[in-house]
Amino acid sequence: MKPAPFDYACPGSLNEAVALLASRPDAKALAGGQSLMPVLAFRLAEPSLIVDLRKLPGLARIEVTQAGLHLGALVRWRDIERAENLAHPLLKAAVAHVAHYQIRNRGTIGGSLAHADPAAELPGIAVACDGEIEIAGSKGARKVAAEKFFTGPLTTVLAQDELITGLILPPWPAARRWGFEEFARRRGDFAIAGVAAFFDLEGGRAARAHIGVIGACSRPHRIAAAEAALNGRAIDEAAILAAARAAAQAVDPPEDLHASAAYRRALVETLVERALRRAAAP
Repeated sequence: MKPAPFDYACPGSLNEAVALLASRPDAKALAGGQSLMPVLAFRLAEPSLIVDLRKLPGLARIEVTQAGLHLGALVRWRDIERAENLAHPLLKAAVAHVAHYQIRNRGTIGGSLAHADPAAELPGIAVACDGEIEIAGSKGARKVAAEKFFTGPLTTVLAQDELITGLILPPWPAARRWGFEEFARRRGDFAIAGVAAFFDLEGGRAARAHIGVIGACSRPHRIAAAEAALNGRAIDEAAILAAARAAAQAVDPPEDLHASAAYRRALVETLVERALRRAAAP
């Protein structure tokens, strides 16, 4: 199929882009287009106006500061793969699972966050790592915790006249232990389930454990019960298995043509176990 007819604008400033989005109730922002263009082609959306963001200044920067890692909304997956100063191995590991290299050449941070697919890697990393999403709109700029940004499948707190300008991830200690695991039917497919896990070690025991899940819930989120099973404990076989069981019991997976709910629940348990074994490895 082909998209329905639409008007096109390519503003040169953030304020102009916001004004264009506010001018029509069905306007859509275009970043990399890897999510939007298929939606348009199948006429799942028929906006009367497409606002191309590619000329907006300052949104393709990657900055590492004492405050953490700042990714502009127009940063592409390949930019992250090639960045030498990123100092965030969990993010790099997750990006390696994003689709195929053609998609990674075009897809953007802002587009993935705004599309809010519950099986996508970046929303999962944003939530697991306590990220903050920067937003600009007619009423000004604001920041929203990633945990509160995603409200359900393909839905977020973004208003019609708002767009994402960046993502902030807190500083990543060099000694932090981490693991990322994902399972898909074929390389590059959306995850049937995926897990991002990390913890710090204090006196040989886990502290500040974070375990995030994608693909097995209506939106990416952390599994508090699994984190509680790790914090304050040595990361041994018993702790790993306890956290994996807690994660499986906590999720409420969807059932579709790709996998049953029971399969996804079992998969979450396996992936948490694998991720924690990877994190605990010398």
